[in-house]
Amino acid sequence: QLVESGGGWVQSGGSLRLSCAGSGFSLNDYAIGWFRQAPGNEREGVSCIDFEDLKTDYLDSVEGRFTVSRDSARGTVYLQMNSLKPEDTAMYYCGWRDFHCSPYATGYSGWGQGTQVTVSS
Repeated sequence: QLVESGGGWVQSGGSLRLSCAGSGFSLNDYAIGWFRQAPGNEREGVSCIDFEDLKTDYLDSVEGRFTVSRDSARGTVYLQMNSLKPEDTAMYYCGWRDFHCSPYATGYSGWGQGTQVTVSS
């Protein structure tokens, strides 16, 4: 089980940092993907960091604005989101899978409950 935190309401151009932690286990040995889902839309891959800390951004729209990172000492993964836009509004989820990243939500073995991000114009 994963636990996300850090979501909230922010004005356009603002920043948020999302956290993903394991409930009773470290995330250091897993690929952690960040996905988002807006009402009526499918869950889409935003960014991912694999077990070797190789990073992949899946959305062109977040490149240069979002950064995924890992704190190995804490066993936690973060998604730093800068220059937020109203179109970034969604529920954000982290998911885990063995070793390497996947752009497909179906490729992940477990998810957190999500954290809501709302960006107003």
